Amino acid sequence: MDAQTITADTFSIVTLWSNADWVVRLVMIGLAFASLWSWAVIIDKLFRFTALNAEANKFEDKVGSGRPLEDIGQEAAGSKHPLPKLLNAALREWKEARTRGAAGDTQTALLIQRIDRVLDSQIARESQKVEDGLGSLAIVATASPFIGLFGTVWGIMHAFQNIAIEKNTSLAVVAPAIAEALFATAIGLAAAIPAYIAYNKFSTDAGRFGARLEGFADDLSTAIQRRLAEKI
Repeated sequence: MDAQTITADTFSIVTLWSNADWVVRLVMIGLAFASLWSWAVIIDKLFRFTALNAEANKFEDKVGSGRPLEDIGQEAAGSKHPLPKLLNAALREWKEARTRGAAGDTQTALLIQRIDRVLDSQIARESQKVEDGLGSLAIVATASPFIGLFGTVWGIMHAFQNIAIEKNTSLAVVAPAIAEALFATAIGLAAAIPAYIAYNKFSTDAGRFGARLEGFADDLSTAIQRRLAEKI
């Protein structure tokens, strides 16, 4: 390859792909799939968190409206949203206590402990569901640059072999070969950067939603304790 054959098309994506070594091509394909995978998770999480918070706002408004919790829980029976699940879990323990009739201080304290344990267990399960998919974003964010770097190193080694065979170290020979190798690093970074940003954002969102669940559970526990203070 001489200097006169170097054009803008020499450094186009199609040309870099077609001239790349097969190992570098495999790296590029893997990184492209990783990027698509991470974007699928990102889009899913965007819609999921938006829907979760919107439904949570509506449900908290219902709970704060002054209506009986039993009526709200019955309306929300079968809902897959975490807040109605917390309410109905607490109400089940409350109703079981009511069927036993009047309770002393010891039984009341045990009931409150049971409700708290049930709510904590439900929060743990719901928080885990909310965090599903974040692990894959972390993997893409941390592994993609190194996989891309591997493709670059392999490509550069292959490029230097070709240079040695041709016995030509001119820029016209070196530049396209190095560009092909660096293309793998570019794809790795293109996959890693959105995944890294999204992982940090959604981890923060998951933490906030978990705190929201805990706050709602504390309010439920307080409301039930007030009722228990009036005697079942």
